[in-house]
Amino acid sequence: MGLAGCEVSAPGPVAHESQFIARDDSSQVHVTLDIGAGNLRVRSGADKLLRADFAYNVPSWKPEVRYTSTAGDGDLSIRQPESGQAHFGHAENRWDLTLNREVPLEVRLHFGAGEARLDLGDLSLRGVDVEMGVGKLDMDLRGNPQRSYEVRIRGGVGEATVRLPSAVGISADIRGGIGEIHASGFHRNGSRYFNDAFANAKTTIHLEVQGGVGEIHLILS
Repeated sequence: MGLAGCEVSAPGPVAHESQFIARDDSSQVHVTLDIGAGNLRVRSGADKLLRADFAYNVPSWKPEVRYTSTAGDGDLSIRQPESGQAHFGHAENRWDLTLNREVPLEVRLHFGAGEARLDLGDLSLRGVDVEMGVGKLDMDLRGNPQRSYEVRIRGGVGEATVRLPSAVGISADIRGGIGEIHASGFHRNGSRYFNDAFANAKTTIHLEVQGGVGEIHLILS
């Protein structure tokens, strides 16, 4: 039957949990988010480094939150533990994360399946790296970045929407098994897309998309 050696369980009542990580004197923080399946929301606005609200109804999915700092370099990790269980019924897993907008952040996301909404434009970004299995990604980078940074999206995303600030220089390199590409307001040169501001911009966002993305929307505003 394909379930030999696998513990079978049914989801229980939804557990709600909040966690906070205080801001310290780290000059930069590396943020790693590892979620197997569910719904993820990331945004700015926390007075602390992190405010996290979780809701899940499979006990073994209780997120593990860790933070360390060495020589002014912080590492924040939020991880959904791996589970060998098979689940029947409606399994629920929601993460709502709020990050500090003043601390320089490098964000890495590993996401197996589900929906992710990343409102990152008001953060002090140093880079974004997203690796997804299947599902839907909505990433909002609109804001006024003070320095250039790179964004990478990899994997088999079903649909990806990236909202970008038109006043910043934007360059996008889109390769691999991409389905439909919607990039209104961009100029195209082969696999590369760029906006009007790119030629003379002092601040740029470079976007790299690789893998089997079914459909991608680049939206300037």
